[in-house]
Amino acid sequence: MVSVSNESPSRSVRDRILRSAAAAVTGLAAAAAAVGVGEPVAVFTGPDTAPVYAVGSAAIDLTPTPLKEYAIRTFGTNDKPVLLSGICLTMALLAALAGMLAHRRPLAGAAVFAAFGGVGIRAALSRPGAAALDALPAVAAGTVGFTAMLLLALLLRRSVRATLPDGPPEQLTASTAAGQQAEQPARDRSSHRPSRRSVLAATGGTVAVGALAGFGGRAVSDRRHDIGAARASVRIPSPAEPPPPLSAALHPAVPGLSPFTTANADFYRVDTALTLPRIDPRQWSLRIHGMVDHPLLLTFDDLLRLPLEELDHTLSCVSNEVGGPYVGTTRWLGASLPALLRRAGVRPGADQLVGRSQDGMTIGTPLESVLDGRRALLAVAMNGEALPVAHGFPCRTVVPGFYGYTSATKWLVDLDVTTFASYDPYWVRRGWDRRGEVRTASRIEVPAPFARVPAGDVTLAGTAWATHRGIAAVEVRVDGSPWQAAQLAADGGPDLWRQWTHTWSSAKPGTHRIEVRATDTSGAVQTEARAAPFPAGATGWHSTVVTVT
Repeated sequence: MVSVSNESPSRSVRDRILRSAAAAVTGLAAAAAAVGVGEPVAVFTGPDTAPVYAVGSAAIDLTPTPLKEYAIRTFGTNDKPVLLSGICLTMALLAALAGMLAHRRPLAGAAVFAAFGGVGIRAALSRPGAAALDALPAVAAGTVGFTAMLLLALLLRRSVRATLPDGPPEQLTASTAAGQQAEQPARDRSSHRPSRRSVLAATGGTVAVGALAGFGGRAVSDRRHDIGAARASVRIPSPAEPPPPLSAALHPAVPGLSPFTTANADFYRVDTALTLPRIDPRQWSLRIHGMVDHPLLLTFDDLLRLPLEELDHTLSCVSNEVGGPYVGTTRWLGASLPALLRRAGVRPGADQLVGRSQDGMTIGTPLESVLDGRRALLAVAMNGEALPVAHGFPCRTVVPGFYGYTSATKWLVDLDVTTFASYDPYWVRRGWDRRGEVRTASRIEVPAPFARVPAGDVTLAGTAWATHRGIAAVEVRVDGSPWQAAQLAADGGPDLWRQWTHTWSSAKPGTHRIEVRATDTSGAVQTEARAAPFPAGATGWHSTVVTVT
């Protein structure tokens, strides 16, 4: 009896690779079903409870501060799409590996998806103010992923067995008659086993159902939680004492220089919210409590009935690098925050005002700075329209003199008068400076970095700010030459940035380095020492390199 094998080594390797690839695809299909089914369930529990978003939000909270700063520095306002993409890619890789494991050990591979669900449940319940029902999308995702993986793995295993002889190749003889006798029962048995086509159909169907559930659920959720009509219906009252229009003298007519007032669409956004809180103003309320004699509860209508005032103010982000883009000026409209705090009756010993957002973010502001005479607001409008959702609709705080992380609570729902000793807000717990006062900063905007300009007189221009102190002087120099005073535009007040121009006379051909520094109204000159944004804001002189032709 002679043993033969009809399978060459190269074909055996190729078949193993194909089977592994097929198993990986079943894992991806199970993941698609799991993620997809979480979206329709999140229609009832909120968009931010969908598994991917819940895990993403938890990941943001667990990310070390240096890594967060790297993400903002590298990806800017695209940091959140990058994070979500990274989560999805990681999930896809793990799902593919789970599919390969399930081909050999179906229950073990399916258990990976149960673990996915457990991670989602923990992430959903870790969010501030989370309720038990917030875990339902992750429960559904884990259950569907487990079931889909188990069924697809068993189907694939049966399909693979149907394409192989019942015994190993060495047990087959060269006898034609014996081969025919052994082959017939195998064909009969395999006729009851699934074909490759049925596995492909089941896998594709699983992906299709997951995609339909995912995109359909997200669309329904967006419609259900849409507040566009509610925001559009808000009629913002006029300020009690309208300020005069901003003077044209505030903005030099230099092409390429930032507009003095930043359009809402161009205003920077740096926060931790993966899904924007969507709050119907008819259901919104603000609680002012803590170390006060008379706690207050205000509805949105209550807020609009108060005397409103407008404030032109330059807001900047502590994550802004030297010369960076995370700064803007707008005209805010809102109720006086100091007046409301005095109405509540602040008790002696309180030194911190903690704002809480709808999404659980906490922002701590030095209380004495809110009550020292500066015009701090509970803002409801921005540049003449209701706050955009991305910038805090229906209400946010604005306190001049501080970076956003200690003064600007978006989607505000709670104000707690407390002490620094008794409570550390979100960013302080992560090592940032407790006060967050804006540092003096300046930047060169014209010419652009690495621009090529003609020889002769060259116009330089830019912007400087030292919020709530104001800018007294700006100086520029080229190639380390003596500092020269720049011409300042009109002064709009200490809470606004100030723009400047300078004529670089008789610029010679070659590559040149331009530097800028500012002096605030206290006489303090912007420091040359470079410091990263963490933990109290970036410092250093901004510079740019240009080529004169």
